[in-house]
Amino acid sequence: MRLNQNILLLGKKVVLVPYTSLHVPRYHEWMKSEELQRLTASEPLTLEQEYAMQRSWQCTFIVMDAEKWQAQPGTTEESCMAGDVNLFLTDLGDPSLGEIEVMIAEPDCRGKGFGTEAVLMMMSYGMTKLGLTKFEAKIGQGNEPSIQMFQKLHFQQVAVSSVFQEVTLRLTMSEPERQWLLEQTSHVEEKPYRDG
Repeated sequence: MRLNQNILLLGKKVVLVPYTSLHVPRYHEWMKSEELQRLTASEPLTLEQEYAMQRSWQCTFIVMDAEKWQAQPGTTEESCMAGDVNLFLTDLGDPSLGEIEVMIAEPDCRGKGFGTEAVLMMMSYGMTKLGLTKFEAKIGQGNEPSIQMFQKLHFQQVAVSSVFQEVTLRLTMSEPERQWLLEQTSHVEEKPYRDG
């Protein structure tokens, strides 16, 4: 079962909805982009492999453009999709650590604060619903906009891998950091989600 299966998070700029099979075709089209493959250190997958990945991810939200989402009733989710944000609970020895990733795939949605709000919302979700107190982001060394965004969100560089050509940034949620995050996301509404 996905950790965020029935939850929709409504922010000012973005809406986060669970990644379902309905989103896979558009996601698959995004991941054919060589630029996105480079920025996310991803390999191209077949559509069938993409469906398998979607089923395996435990805490992934699709990032929707909130303005398009709220513009008119009947707007399809696919037409509002901007990217995705993920939390991976990969360290069995440390259940308080979540690896966070964000991708704003739609070029016209970049530089508008969508990634920042999506990361803040996901961190708040991870902290309040999953009990996470540490977040880590692994970013390709050449992805300066992403590195700068995480640094603005108080992440500190803790490692550089020349082999993988990636930077690891980390944020530990002290009480002041926790209060700051709750303030940054006080506007977010949680609602029940139903597919589509």
